[in-house]
Amino acid sequence: MAAVKICGVKDLAMLDAVAESGAEYAGLVFFPPSPRAVSVAVAGTLARRYPGGPVLVGLFVDPCDDEVAAVLDAVPLGALQVHAPRARAAALRVRFGVPVWHAVGVGGPGDLPADLVGVDQLLLDHKAPPEAMVPGGNASAFDWSVLRGWAAPGPWMLAGGLNPGNVAGAIRATGAVAVDVSSGVERMRGEKDAGLIRAFVAAAHDATGMGYDR
Repeated sequence: MAAVKICGVKDLAMLDAVAESGAEYAGLVFFPPSPRAVSVAVAGTLARRYPGGPVLVGLFVDPCDDEVAAVLDAVPLGALQVHAPRARAAALRVRFGVPVWHAVGVGGPGDLPADLVGVDQLLLDHKAPPEAMVPGGNASAFDWSVLRGWAAPGPWMLAGGLNPGNVAGAIRATGAVAVDVSSGVERMRGEKDAGLIRAFVAAAHDATGMGYDR
């Protein structure tokens, strides 16, 4: 069974679908260029819907301290998913005392981190192309075979190009114990589909990761 994060939740209907599916995490995007971005006010409303979970994870891209502080003042985030250099992610961990998941773009074996210094968890995603306007996998998967021989330094989550049809195979292939999805459970860009969310979570929860020989 792999834990699931549904990212890009931006209204109550989406959050209801995530909660009802049994997903462990709901991702809130605090990056205005994204079609999945939410305001602090909307995020506060979402946070009051299910105070006992799913755990809310805030996604930030190269944020300044004031930006993160404004969100945390209104939204009880369980973790910060940070798309920025490791040093910046670690600084936010020290400044706010909230668990930090460092998002790492993977294009080859050399991108795989050897340690967790300064952060709590890794999120491995397909490296965004240079011309991309938003970070992350942009609905594409990296070559999972690069994980062969990688000694994971701590907790990590697999992201990029996942959907209800391939997530079980991804978990079996990589041994991931947590997965992240956004566009793979959407009926159109930025609009989640409750049926796809249910199917994705069910497939991830039923899968058993064998992983590569380490």
